[in-house]
Amino acid sequence: MEPMKITNFELYDIVLNGDQEEINSLEELELEGWVKTNRDNGSIGFIEFNDGTCFKNVQLVYNKESNGYDVLTSLRTGCAIRVVGEVVLTPENKQPFEIHVTDCELEGDCADDYPLQKKRHTFEYLRTIGHLRPRTNTFNAVFSVRSVLSYAIHKFFQERGFVY
Repeated sequence: MEPMKITNFELYDIVLNGDQEEINSLEELELEGWVKTNRDNGSIGFIEFNDGTCFKNVQLVYNKESNGYDVLTSLRTGCAIRVVGEVVLTPENKQPFEIHVTDCELEGDCADDYPLQKKRHTFEYLRTIGHLRPRTNTFNAVFSVRSVLSYAIHKFFQERGFVY
């Protein structure tokens, strides 16, 4: 059976607002996005993962039994990956769920000197790396607001017969 392809936003929406039947349907998922952080503790590793559809990161959990374990341990901040895994609800933890990785594929590697890290960056610094600004939470929020406002304005005028 093919894994269900899903975004961070859809995943959070189902887990936080869905009914139990919908949550139970999340057996095997496929996610694509970027590594925010990766920490390997030897027997188990954790990746903060984001695809840009939601401000919250998804925590990926992997171990030595995961396919592509060597790839997973070598991932750096900024790498683009495709992962397949299972949703495990964790209501007692900081995040409501985590993804236990069963397979991982590196889509795009990232250089050691990738300029965006987990810390906050000043706008002055972000101006020097314009091609990476959309991956920051600040600009992601600005672009989301701009999108909603643009849609509302276009919808308003379209409903009244105006032509763009």
